[in-house]
Amino acid sequence: MEHVDVAVIGGGQSGLATAHALRGQGLQPVLLEASRQAAGSWPRYYDSLTLFSPPRYSSLPGLPFGGDPDRYPHRDEVVAYLRRCADRLDAEIRTGTRVREVLLEHGTFTLDLEGGGQLAARAVIAATGTFGRPHRPDLPGLETCTAALLHTADYRTPEPFAGQRVVVVGAGNSAVQIAAELAGRARVTLATRHPARFARQRTLGRDLHWWLARTGLDTLPVGRFLRTPPTQLVIDDGRYRTAVSSGRPDRRPVFTGIDGTKVTWADGSREEVDAIVLATGYRPDLGYLAPLGALDAAGHPRHREGMSLTHPGLAYVGLEWQRSLSSNSLRGVGRDAARAAWRIAAYLSRA
Repeated sequence: MEHVDVAVIGGGQSGLATAHALRGQGLQPVLLEASRQAAGSWPRYYDSLTLFSPPRYSSLPGLPFGGDPDRYPHRDEVVAYLRRCADRLDAEIRTGTRVREVLLEHGTFTLDLEGGGQLAARAVIAATGTFGRPHRPDLPGLETCTAALLHTADYRTPEPFAGQRVVVVGAGNSAVQIAAELAGRARVTLATRHPARFARQRTLGRDLHWWLARTGLDTLPVGRFLRTPPTQLVIDDGRYRTAVSSGRPDRRPVFTGIDGTKVTWADGSREEVDAIVLATGYRPDLGYLAPLGALDAAGHPRHREGMSLTHPGLAYVGLEWQRSLSSNSLRGVGRDAARAAWRIAAYLSRA
């Protein structure tokens, strides 16, 4: 069996930042990416997505994003940037390599790979993010829905929904952006438990992330104290608040039931819908660690600030609120990666 220092599972922004940090600690990581390119989930996001933070705040360690530092890059620009990071990374990247499960045998992690083959590692860093595990909440009647039902992970463009009656469930960035986009082609309702909360993208000529960096809120290590992540704010340049205020899309409380293609609203009215889009977020995509006993009953990792509480040679990078507000973003993942790499290097020096 092949043996390596550290196996990094996931080749997106978290995995690339982690491998870079491990090389800085003198280790030889091997990056394992299930898809055919080291760009994480970015190539599969919806077509109109743009980065919320400007490039001056969105570079991974070791390679500036480039271009106008104050623009908001399109999804495809981010993909190209991550590919450049992968090309310049001084570490081995193995694409098309999906980890099926991780086991611990005689103090060494054994990674079983899909399609056969194994890899032994002294330490493992899980950096697979959340995109592979869309969250589908237990909404009333959802199991009986015969309208088109999809998650934002499956959404790409508004064209297939032209002229249809569509309900988008959720109040976060993706929910509001997709609902507003669809409203140009369809009759759309944004169904939420509470009204969406908006944050201005620019204040006094400065981007929101300038203020977060200047005040220190972006890096404040409060993750360990959060039992439930705070309600997500919709970062808005004015377009989305205006769209919702004008009723395109309109906003209603979440439906109380579904029967086939008929939705029942809180006021008792019923109507036919063509499609329901669940913009209800994601959960950590870490099923391959279940055999280790590293996850709780809900599939969340047992960790403190990215370090496993069950296995000393196991760490995480890219979890939401892992340490701070920016932990699972391009602008913040490098800090958490550096911390995890330092802790793993310290562990291996004692092992």
